[in-house]
Amino acid sequence: MNTLFCHQLGIAHPIFSVGMAGCAGPELAAAVSNAGACGVLGAGLSPASYIRTQIRELRALTDRPFGVNLIMPLVQEGQIEACFDEKIPILILFWGDPAPYVKEAHRRGIKVFIQVGSVEEAGSSAAAGVDAIIAQGIESGGHVKSTTSLSTILPAIVEAVKPLPVIASGGIANGRGIAAALSLGAQAVSMGTRFVCSAEARASEHYKKRIVRSKAEDTIYTSLFDLGWPEAPHRVLRNKAVEDWEAAGRPASGQRPGEGTIAGTIDLFGTTMEIPKYSAMPPLTGFAGDMEHIALYAGESCTLINEIKPAAEIVRDLVRESEEVIEQMKRL
Repeated sequence: MNTLFCHQLGIAHPIFSVGMAGCAGPELAAAVSNAGACGVLGAGLSPASYIRTQIRELRALTDRPFGVNLIMPLVQEGQIEACFDEKIPILILFWGDPAPYVKEAHRRGIKVFIQVGSVEEAGSSAAAGVDAIIAQGIESGGHVKSTTSLSTILPAIVEAVKPLPVIASGGIANGRGIAAALSLGAQAVSMGTRFVCSAEARASEHYKKRIVRSKAEDTIYTSLFDLGWPEAPHRVLRNKAVEDWEAAGRPASGQRPGEGTIAGTIDLFGTTMEIPKYSAMPPLTGFAGDMEHIALYAGESCTLINEIKPAAEIVRDLVRESEEVIEQMKRL
């Protein structure tokens, strides 16, 4: 299963994993790329020196195309330069204007993708010269810029930016979802929640199992977990932090129940970090603390996820399911 976009990128399958901040390390990105899809390294939380190390580790694990994801409001000194110097295949940006980076990226042979949440943002990004648009639907887990369902925003963006390739993101976790996205004009799909529940994802096992047990109705679109990234709506699983906040009348930041307390700790970049309640930090591998008071990012696609398994197996299953659905559609 492939598209013209796959041929242009040198990948076999129109499937991207998501950067997912610290959850998507070299092991996950390489496993996805080695399976014929396109893995993405999440670099948004990482210092520039660590990004360089992670890119080199990723290259040691795969010779296939991959992407590196950065979050523009959170960009740290040297992060962009690290990606440029390492001449990564694809720079994937989110939540901002890609224009300042496109020319220099192209000069170095790097493609630039941008995830957007509206037709207007897609149009301005296309005008800036990006190589592909990732159309995000409100069903997505993690930070969500869109306020529109994927089934509505995707075809509108495809029409607005054609012939620029569009990648669909939000609510996709199986072959039927991929087939639906392709039928709406997408050239590929980008999947986060499905790959959080992979063996290689750097996420707490309790977090992964919580997603597997959850349904779409267990998620909430909110701005509650805002410490470290304010005014950035996101979709998470309901937990006690959400319930206590709702019971208190949904007070504003600074007035929420238990604000200022520590939800847990994690060892990151060689230091032990305290994670306060309402932090934007998810429970990465090694998190020690209370899962009921930390951001459990998950999309509505959690309904479709029933097990944790290796990323390569996830890719194989997705391809098989998609091909079966497409063949069924041809016979209708």
